[in-house]
Amino acid sequence: MRHDIVGRFAPTPSGRLHLGNLLCALLAWLSARSQGGRVLLRIENLDTARTSLDYARQLEQDLAFLGLDWDEGGSKGGSHAPYYQHLRSRWYESQLEVLQRQGLVYPCFCSRAQLHAAQAPHASDGEYIYNGACRDLSPEEVAQRASTRPPALRLRVPSDEICFTDGHYGPVRQNLDAECGDFILRRSDGVFAYQLAVVADDAAMGVTQVVRGRDLLSSTPRQLYLYRLLGFRPPQFIHTPMLLASDGRRLSKRDQDLSLDTLRGQGLTARAIIGRLAFAAGLLDRPVPVSSQELLPIFDWEKVPREDIRLPTGLF
Repeated sequence: MRHDIVGRFAPTPSGRLHLGNLLCALLAWLSARSQGGRVLLRIENLDTARTSLDYARQLEQDLAFLGLDWDEGGSKGGSHAPYYQHLRSRWYESQLEVLQRQGLVYPCFCSRAQLHAAQAPHASDGEYIYNGACRDLSPEEVAQRASTRPPALRLRVPSDEICFTDGHYGPVRQNLDAECGDFILRRSDGVFAYQLAVVADDAAMGVTQVVRGRDLLSSTPRQLYLYRLLGFRPPQFIHTPMLLASDGRRLSKRDQDLSLDTLRGQGLTARAIIGRLAFAAGLLDRPVPVSSQELLPIFDWEKVPREDIRLPTGLF
């Protein structure tokens, strides 16, 4: 048993949890708990205009209903409080200053429309690779543009290949300059970007294992670059397949028919929901009711498919 493992679930409270969120939470919980590890709950509400503390409270109730408990975080508190990102700006500012002292941060005045017009989306995930338009502006050009538009802050990346081994998908390689480009650390409205905040928070909170959806796999190399620059030890990364609706569409919080609220309203118990999720994820050979605790002895990442999971028709 690995009692030094600290896993986490870090949802964004922008709506009710759907089955894709719940599958990720279940796998993160099983991965840590099956090794005797601790679980931390962090509320990722950097953008307070798009998130709600009411949703944060509701997601805690949803996790508790499913038996996915946590040792610290959320409203429970703990030694690494606060666990709500909108209260952690001073910490992000201190880490931004570390990067600025290394001469790697510069202001960017490009609008979203300009970025999209200048660069085709990354083939693998639809991201736009920044073309460096503001990378070498003179001090005079920066001052002139800043007089009419507040800048975002970007991090210079090298033309280096970042390599790591994902705990589920194996070896991953990415050239930051060619496949990512200089990325945002703080938006023009002052909101800190996900990449900086998630690295700073996981490091500060002692997280050693990050389990999250495959849609964030391409973000990992730039986060590893930040770990290197900030002098933190990176966690183990394990990415999960995406859960798709029976018609193949990607689930979102707009899919109210597959939200936990709707499923509970239909009379499904926590054991029924956990059992069906475990079946979809390859942990059970049939969708029988089961508790999260009962899955611990049989949990194995090798049972979880690497291809995205399409929900069988009628499973939910």
